Order: sequence, then C-alpha cells, then structure tokens
Amino acid sequence: MSGPTQTTRVDAAGLLQSVFGYASFRPHQEAIVRHLIAGGDALVLMPTGGGKSLCYQLPALARPGTGIVVSPLIALMQDQVAALKQLGVKAEFLNSSLSLDAARRVENDLLAGRLDLLYVAPERLLTERFLEHLARIRPALFAIDEAHCVSQWGHDFRPEYVQLCILHERFPEVPRIALTATADEPTRKEIAQRLRLEDARHFVTGFDRPNIRYHVRVDEGGAREQLLRFIEERHAGQAGIVYCLSRKKVDEVAAWLNAKGLTALPYHAGMDAAARKQNQTRFLNEDGIVMVATIAFGMGIDKPDVRFVAHLSLPKSLEAYYQETGRAGRDGEPAEAWMRYSLADVILLRQMVDNSEADEAHKRLERRKLDAMLGYCELTTCRRQTLLGYFGDPLPEPCGNCDNCLEPQETWDATEAARKALSCVHRTGQRFGVNYLIDVLLGKDDERMRRFGHDRISTFGIGGELAEREWRAVFRQLVARGYLAVDAEGHGGLALSDTCRPLLKGEESLLLGRQHLETKRKTRKARAGTPAAQVAGDPLFEALRAKRRELAQAQGVPPYVVFADKTLAAMVAERPQSLAEFARLSGVGEAKLERYGEAFLAVIRAAA
Repeated sequence: MSGPTQTTRVDAAGLLQSVFGYASFRPHQEAIVRHLIAGGDALVLMPTGGGKSLCYQLPALARPGTGIVVSPLIALMQDQVAALKQLGVKAEFLNSSLSLDAARRVENDLLAGRLDLLYVAPERLLTERFLEHLARIRPALFAIDEAHCVSQWGHDFRPEYVQLCILHERFPEVPRIALTATADEPTRKEIAQRLRLEDARHFVTGFDRPNIRYHVRVDEGGAREQLLRFIEERHAGQAGIVYCLSRKKVDEVAAWLNAKGLTALPYHAGMDAAARKQNQTRFLNEDGIVMVATIAFGMGIDKPDVRFVAHLSLPKSLEAYYQETGRAGRDGEPAEAWMRYSLADVILLRQMVDNSEADEAHKRLERRKLDAMLGYCELTTCRRQTLLGYFGDPLPEPCGNCDNCLEPQETWDATEAARKALSCVHRTGQRFGVNYLIDVLLGKDDERMRRFGHDRISTFGIGGELAEREWRAVFRQLVARGYLAVDAEGHGGLALSDTCRPLLKGEESLLLGRQHLETKRKTRKARAGTPAAQVAGDPLFEALRAKRRELAQAQGVPPYVVFADKTLAAMVAERPQSLAEFARLSGVGEAKLERYGEAFLAVIRAAA
C-alpha cells in the first residue's frame, strides 16, 4: 500500500472503510485504535471474535514504519498474513516454517521499509540478530498477541513471553499493545507487571459471547449418538470442532462419524506432522468439515464460520472451556457450545494433575480450576452468568441463551438422599468408587459385598427410593458442590470433605437438579439465525461459494479470506449490479473491490 508506510497519519475511519471494508468500528475498537495511533500503550482484553486483530493492524497502517506482531502460533500468523494480503496490505511472517532464503527475503523487505506488518515468533524476535534489525528500522508499534502466555499461573504458559519486557527496555518510545481473550484479573495484573505495561491503559471489553448458546448434559450413555443427532439436526453441512480427552477417543470418534456419513478428520499430537497439517488445511479450506481433536488443535485457528464446538470429555478448566468454545461463531453469528461429561472424566483429569511434575502450588490451583469446571457443569441456573462471573465480568440478568434458561431444570429436595450417600461413604471406609457405593445403597448382595462385610452395615439397602442413574447424579453433584472429594490415586474412591458436616448433621438442606433426559423431540434449528443459513441452498449463494472456492484455490488460501459467508449472503440480499454498489457491501475494501468485484458481479448478473 502506498499510504500506510508514509510518515503522515491517515484517518482511522477512512482506513477502516478503504482497507477493511467496514463502515463502522465494533464496540471499543475505535478507542483502542486511536489510543495506539497517538502513541499510547494498551492492555486489551477482548473476547474471541470481538475484533482484536484490527486493534493493532489498523494503527500499524496509520503510523509510520512497520508494525511488529509477536505471536506464538504459526497457523495464526499464516492465516492473518494471507487475509491481510487479500486487503492489499504488505504483510509477512517470520517463523520456523520458512526456508533460510525465504526468511532472508522477508528480513530484507523489513530493512528496506517495504512492510506494513510483520508477524514474528517470540523465539525469533528475542535473537540478537532480529533485535538489531529492529534498531535499524522504525517500528510503528509492537503487538503482543495471546498475552496470557506470559502468566506462569495461566493455562498456556510460554517461557519466551516472560522475556518480551526487552521491547520496553530497548524501544521505550514505540507503543505496545498486549492482547488476550482469556485473562482473569490476577492474570491481567501479571501480564502488566511482566511486560512492563504498568502504565498502559487497560481496555477490558468483557468476556461475553452472546451469540454462543451453551448446552451441557451428563453422559449417561449414548453420547456419540446424541452428538450425531445434534450435528445432523442443527448443523448439517456446517463446520465444527469435537474435542476429546484422549488420542484414542479422537481416532474412534472420527472414524465413527465418517461411518455415519459425515466428513470428520482427526487431529492430535500422536499423528504424523504432515497428516495433522493436511487435516488442518482441509478444515480451513473446505466447507462442512468436522474436526475431531484433542486440545492440541485450535490455538490460532481463525476460521470465522465454525458453527459448533462440542466436548465429549470434560475440559480441565473454565479458562480452557472458554477458549475452546470461543472458536465457534467468530463471525458474530449464532453458534453452539455442546458438551457431554462424566465423573470418570473428573477422576482421569485429577489423576493427570496429581501425576504431573508441577509443584504442589500449581497442583492445588489446577484442582480448584477442575472443581470450578465441574461446578459449572452441574449448574441449575444460568450458565453464562456463572461463566462470566468466574472471569469477574458479572451479568446482571440470566442470558436466555443457554440450556438452563431455555429449558429450566427441575429441582428436588435431596437432603435425605444426600445424607444417605454421605453416610454410605463414611460407613464403607471412604475408599470406594461410585458404582460400589450405589450397590451398597441398593442392597446388592454379592460375594464382594459379603467379603467386606458391607451387607451388615446400616446403609446397606436403604436407597431403594432412587434408581441407579438417580444415585449417580446425587454422587456427582455432591462432588461438584464440594461435599465429597475424589481420591484420584485411589482409583476414584470418594471421601468426605469438611464441608459435608452440617449436611450430615441435619443443619442444612440441599436442592439438586434433575437433568433432562435426551429425547428426539426438540429439534429447533440453530442454523436459521445466520445470514448464510438463511440463504443456504439459494442457487446464487451456491454459485458465489463456488466462485469463492475457485479463486481461493488458485491462490492457495482459505475461502473465508476472500470473502466471509456474511458478505456472500449480503451479495444475495442486495444483488449489486455495479462496482459502486458492490463497494457498499460490508467487508469489501478497495483492494478486494479491484481484485474480485467484476468476478462476483458476473456471477450475480448471470443469476438475474
């Protein structure tokens, strides 16, 4: 571009329209952009899909010099650089995926002042050679993406990030912006302290993703069939991610979904790197792919039209859950977060924490995070209120867009049942798992029961008023509420916690929720809310998608960096007949108008 690398400042609103094709900023973007253009430092917390990237991309174009973006994620660098080039921005990346010759070409472009933005891995930035390059040029700004990686107490610590304070020490006059979607208050303070951003202006725009509908149920068998029905009835032909706890489960679920007629691809760290990359590329470039993955997949995935994220296992923390579900609906259109979990997940995750090499302080923190995750799952009240409250972003009223708001759970007085369950744990020695304890309560008389002498204790057979699945729910909720502790090293045995004494003594009562059984009756379509879904099947929309796919394949880029589904849907609705009319569509900047306007207008005219 000719304008951004000049020394004169360019109007922010003008750049927003001419480069990015948007008539107005999203909430909070303009204040951040103008603060950075003016040379101020910023710490920005903005939810995934809220438009964080534009907060540093636009100021980098408006300020003289090259904007340097620090990112730990090769996939995200490649994706964002491809998208910026579509906008006519001179952007490149420097990371380990480049050959030596390619890296030198990028460095030469940097030194010659030919770049508007350069994305660089923290390891590369911290080399003395690269720091010397920076000293020879005029950086427009430093953007530190995924800034929560600096926190040793966070969920994605990267040791290189701690050293990024060198940017302030060596280049104190260059404005810096640190950005994250997942930092709670303690983590934000740690980011500011470690990156020397104590005097930076904080922009905390909230954690809410109102377009995401949360739906959580316990796995009482048949979770795969429920997942299949969920996809077929609500998201047929749409992109989604299914998270599993183990590599084995990833492979099994992907194979099973493929056998049922879906296009499902596995992704986990145990796969060959080339196979992982191939599957990720297909997910980004093709429509309707379901990626079945461990948490190894997702960081840096910028695909805007992921319509659902499903969990077939319990995430390890609410931070992880928020980040993973946040990969749905990045375009701001309706999306869903769907989960099935079990107490077995809790036991396995506790074992993973206890067997890790972390110090005891970190283990205690991870256990508390897991407890909070389980508590979220067992809620009978609004899920979004609890999720946002966890991050210090309270929601005054129930959201109306989670399962508990849409289909309120029935509650019942479980005081007596809970006392029976706790007494049974005590009388059997606080070392047995849920299945055995239920057998005691239901009076199952077998050889093991007689060998331990539990057929003669007072709690044997006293639980006949509840069925096995109901007792299982009681025990699970007692764990979730902290009345019972899981002994992970003891193969899932349950023990009483100190908090259970008032309940056991009859000094407090307990209401528990009856979770809904899965049925086939509620098939309300989530897909009806998206502009693309509203025109899905329209011959013009399908013709525009085909043209987009053809143009993307010719350039080796994902289709969504050519135009988002929302822009294609606007073409169907508006049916522009001239370049001037085409330019008024949201998401059409000057570069895309020049590059693609006539090609898409030809498709629209042919359909008239």
